[in-house]
Amino acid sequence: MSSKNLILITICHSGESRNPFLHMKILLALLLLPSLLFAQNEVQVNTKSSYFEPEEVSIAINPRNPRYIIGGANLDWIYFSGDKGKTWVEGKMPGPVIYGDPMLYFDMLGIGYYCHLGPFGNTGIYIAKSLDNGKTWSSSKKIYGNNGSVPFMDKEWLTSDRSETPFKNNLYISWTQFDKYGSSNPKDSSRILFSRSTDQGETFSAPIQISKFLGDAKDGDSTVEGAVPCVSPKGKVYIAWSGPQGIVFTKSTDGGQTFADEKPVVKQVGGWTYAIPGIYRCNGLPFTDCDISESDYRGTIYINYSDSTNGDHDIFIIKSNDEGETWSNPIRVNDDKIGNGKEQFMSHFCVDPVTGVINVLFYDRRNYDDNRTDVYIARSSDGGTTFKNTKISDSPFTPTPQIFFGDYIGISSYNNLVSALWMRLDETKLSVKNFTKQF
Repeated sequence: MSSKNLILITICHSGESRNPFLHMKILLALLLLPSLLFAQNEVQVNTKSSYFEPEEVSIAINPRNPRYIIGGANLDWIYFSGDKGKTWVEGKMPGPVIYGDPMLYFDMLGIGYYCHLGPFGNTGIYIAKSLDNGKTWSSSKKIYGNNGSVPFMDKEWLTSDRSETPFKNNLYISWTQFDKYGSSNPKDSSRILFSRSTDQGETFSAPIQISKFLGDAKDGDSTVEGAVPCVSPKGKVYIAWSGPQGIVFTKSTDGGQTFADEKPVVKQVGGWTYAIPGIYRCNGLPFTDCDISESDYRGTIYINYSDSTNGDHDIFIIKSNDEGETWSNPIRVNDDKIGNGKEQFMSHFCVDPVTGVINVLFYDRRNYDDNRTDVYIARSSDGGTTFKNTKISDSPFTPTPQIFFGDYIGISSYNNLVSALWMRLDETKLSVKNFTKQF
C-alpha cells in the first residue's frame, strides 16, 4: 500500500470524513505530498558552466537588509539575490581585469565589497564597491601591487570593525606576498601583509608586514598562507594563518597600525596542503572569526581549519576566551566515527554577529566508500563545545582531478539566517549551489 493511500485511509476513518471541504483539503495535501517529502535544499545560482569555471566561491549577507545576498566565483562572476537566496541573478564584474580569489563582504553600513587579484603579469590586490546592495558595482581599484609578476600577491581577505570604538567601520585586509611565486630558490620567501582603510575603501594605507617568521615561496606547507582578519567587540584586530610553524596568531590593539609577533596556536598535522582523492588541489587553510554578539560567548575567538590528526581529514575549531593569549584543544566539528577513513575537507565558517551561533560548511564523504561527496553544515550554539551536523546537498557528486575545484567555499550568517555557497561537478560541468535557511 502506498503512503498516499495509507494517509487517505487514516483520514477517512476520522469522525469528520463526511465533510466535503475536508476531502478537498485532503486531496490538495496529497497532491503536494511528494514535494513536501522530497523538498530540495539546493538552489542553482549560476546559469553558465564550463570545464574551467565557476569555482572558488564567496558569499555575504547584507546586515542592513538581510534579504540581499551577494556571491562571487572565479574568475569574475557576481551573483545577486534580493529574496534571501530564493532566486539569483548572474553577471560579470566590470573589472577592468579580474584574475581570481574573489572575496565578497558587506560592512555594517551595507556597502558591498568585491576583493580579488590582478593577473600574473600585473599582480596586485584590488577592490570594487556596491552602494545598492550588490546590484551594480564600481570598477576595481588597486589596493596594492606593481606592474609586473614579482613580487606576487595572493589570497586576500577583508573584514571591517563593527565595534563601538574610534575604529568603527575601518576596513582591514590581509594577504600573502611572494618574492617569486612558486620559486624553489631559498632566497625567495613569502610573508603576510596588512592594510587598512578609514574611508570605506576609497583609500588604503601602505601595507605593513605582520609576519615576523617568513615562509618559502613554493605555495606549499612551508609557505605562509590563509591570513584572515576579524575584529573583537573592543575593536582589536585578530589574524591567523598557516605556515611552517603550523597555525599562528597575532593581534593589533591600535586599529591595525601595529601588530604583536605571531605565536603558534595549534600544530596542523599533515600541513595545510593535502591530497583528497578526486580533487586536483585541496587545503585546510584557517578561517578566523570573533563573537561580537551579546551571547554568553561574546569576545570568544575561533579558528576553523582541517587536518589529518585522526588519520583521515576532519574539520576542527580551536577557541580562545582571553583575547588570544591561550587556546583550547582542537574540537572536532564533524560527528561521524573518529578514524573511519572518511574525508571531510575544504571547510569555511562564520560566527553569527547577532546570535553568536557558529556555522561551519564543509565537503563530506562519510556516507560512501568511494569519492562521492556531500555538503554539510555543522552548527554550535554553545560556544563550539558541541556541533549538530546536517547534510544540505540534495545529492552527491563525484569530482575529478582533471578539473580545478578552487581553494575555498563560502558561508555567511546574520541573526540565524544562514546562506552557504559551494561548487559541485556533474560530468565535466562546474556549477554553484546555494543553501539559505532561517534557523
